Amino acid sequence: MNTFLLEIVTPERLVYSKQVNSLSVRGVEGELGILPGHIPLVTPLQVAPLSVKSDGVTVSIAVHGGFVEVRKDKVTVLAESAELPVDIDIERAEAAKERAQRRLQSRSKQDDIDHRRAELALQRAVTRIKVSTGKGQQ
Repeated sequence: MNTFLLEIVTPERLVYSKQVNSLSVRGVEGELGILPGHIPLVTPLQVAPLSVKSDGVTVSIAVHGGFVEVRKDKVTVLAESAELPVDIDIERAEAAKERAQRRLQSRSKQDDIDHRRAELALQRAVTRIKVSTGKGQQ
């Protein structure tokens, strides 16, 4: 067996479902490569592109937090949100990146919650840009 079923699911919909050769994700402990026959595990994900290889083609998908669950013949990514490259509006992502950077630079007496929200918005925007421009592949 040189493939496994990968499903990427958000609260709204099934984003991706396909037999794949490998998956690379960024967990909270760092990069994780998953091949067929990987040991079972569950780990939280960072806001970052994930890389899927299937039939010699590598695709990046923007994943905004969640978990990855690895089982014997299936991997499920339960994401807060996930976007394929074709679904990303690059101009909107660039504008969101600039807004988040301005908020982070103008931090004077903002509370930590606003700062953390701006950091997360920046991470999501950068992830979308990387995936949309093809630079999200590892």
